[in-house]
Amino acid sequence: MNAIITVIGHDKVGIIAAVCNLLANYNINVLEISQTILRGNFTMIMTVDIAKASAALEDIGTALEELGRDIDLTIRIQREDLFDAMYNI
Repeated sequence: MNAIITVIGHDKVGIIAAVCNLLANYNINVLEISQTILRGNFTMIMTVDIAKASAALEDIGTALEELGRDIDLTIRIQREDLFDAMYNI
């Protein structure tokens, strides 16, 4: 099963590394990543494979939200099928 992760906030060194390190700790593989910086604002969308994750999606979401608070970003994760349903009207 895949999930979508979104990251939004002011640009700073180490954002991608911090998110990817947390994902690696949960045995989550990054399938696709798109990131951009516009006027100092960082945005990233990732597709990740959570089929072999070592924790439940809810726990991973909590860890990502905590990481976001620590580095002053908004980080969210949701199942890919739910993400697609929300944005494909």
